[in-house]
Amino acid sequence: MPTPNDYDPALAKSIIDHATDAIIFADRDGLVQVWNAGAERIFGHKAEDVIGGKLDIIIPERMVDAHNRGFDHAVETGEMKYVNKVLTTRSMHKDGSRIYVDMSFDLVRDAAGTILGAVAFARDVTERQANDAATRVKMAELEKALAEKTA
Repeated sequence: MPTPNDYDPALAKSIIDHATDAIIFADRDGLVQVWNAGAERIFGHKAEDVIGGKLDIIIPERMVDAHNRGFDHAVETGEMKYVNKVLTTRSMHKDGSRIYVDMSFDLVRDAAGTILGAVAFARDVTERQANDAATRVKMAELEKALAEKTA
């Protein structure tokens, strides 16, 4: 019977595969090595179509250069701008639609501390963003109506 300190790669893979959120790992060269079922659902791309390729397929074109510079800087220096933060950002679905995702990032290191690549966790928040935008519009309308009524 395994003890709690035994590492079971099959269990780790099963957990990653069953996560609702996207779990994506890109190696030092920026090539995708892990793309779980959550990533397939959120971004619309099958793992077999993504593994070994670049992340550019989910990054809006205007953001690709900045992403690549940030990724390269992180794997070279070990410094990341968004460590321990959740970033809400735009992304791209396979069908071409723009989506919003909450993403968190971190560097993955081996036992010696060498950076192997970066992992990202993503959750689709497109519906929440749309609801928030509708709420802001409604609030602005109500504020305008109140201002007109009290003027």
